[in-house]
Amino acid sequence: MTQRKKHSGGARQRASSIRDELFGDVRARDFPGTVTRDLKALYAFYLDDEERTRLARMGRIGRFFRMSLWILRNLLLRLSPVRRILLVVALAFFVLGRTAIGIGEGGFGANLRPWGFVILFFVLMFELRDKLLARDEIEVARQVQLALLPRGHPTIPGWSIWGHTRPANDVGGDLLDYIALDAGNVAVTLGDVAGKGLGAALLMAKLQATLRALAPGCPSLSELGARVNTILYRDGLDNRFATLVCMRVDPGDDQIRFLNAGHNPPLLARAGSIESLPASGRPLGMLPDEEYTEGTCRFAAGDLLMVFSDGLVEARDASDQEFGTARVRDLLPRLRDLTVERAGEQLLQEIERFMGGRRPHDDLSMILMKRRAAD
Repeated sequence: MTQRKKHSGGARQRASSIRDELFGDVRARDFPGTVTRDLKALYAFYLDDEERTRLARMGRIGRFFRMSLWILRNLLLRLSPVRRILLVVALAFFVLGRTAIGIGEGGFGANLRPWGFVILFFVLMFELRDKLLARDEIEVARQVQLALLPRGHPTIPGWSIWGHTRPANDVGGDLLDYIALDAGNVAVTLGDVAGKGLGAALLMAKLQATLRALAPGCPSLSELGARVNTILYRDGLDNRFATLVCMRVDPGDDQIRFLNAGHNPPLLARAGSIESLPASGRPLGMLPDEEYTEGTCRFAAGDLLMVFSDGLVEARDASDQEFGTARVRDLLPRLRDLTVERAGEQLLQEIERFMGGRRPHDDLSMILMKRRAAD
């Protein structure tokens, strides 16, 4: 009797352990929202804009069948040839079900659906293996990218600086860096490589390395822009370019010098007004022999400058509306009276509230820089 109780207790413990291992990280309240987000991501991944527009004009039944066929077609095309054939065979076995095999009296009936399940299971295992191998490589790339980020914010007399970057995926194409120059001067940089994911992250690393190598020895930001543009155009890929804001901040000086290579215009919140810093030239790596103009901007005590990437203004809510530059401009006067750290936190909270838990579709980065009163 005691042995049976021990055996029963051990079995329950093993069952509980397996259940916790499989479902311990699943929360019932998160399940519907996660499924909904995954279905929307699936819809966006397998259907392009043209096909989504065509589906929107169709009736509900026609839209369902066409969408199913289109997703199945794209799914098959994204598989390797062997796995594509295996998946077609598995689907055929599911459709045929129990069927007769053979001719005449020698024929026999067979249920093909279990075999279809086995084939489908193996295709899933192959795809999962590839995904896990790719995830391991991306995790290494993520660790490398995190190592390239600044360890902290620079301490410059007369200035307060705060920065934040968050990739949409495991790795991103936004650049945020502080480069030490001569005599305590610092180059504060924020860039945005076209696209996202691993390809953008690799080009971002190249841009960062190029800036770190050239910035300390360049006599001006206009010269820096021209040199970096030449290198990215020479070594880059088609349709791959980068926008960049690079600002030279000097200790104790109330004026900065800046380069804006095709980036979103930084916004400067002054007492009673919001100004934009103009562009200095086209994005880096787009055209050869591009010329850039170095700009200057003078700050009064309390003025707050915000530099941001597309991921901020293009963040979307549940109705697919963008956060937009107008919302940023409305927020800046209220943020001006806060420290840069607190202003950054409030801005991130506002964006998260606006998105309502939706996954970001683009990398989000920002730098806040404030002129302090004389110490």
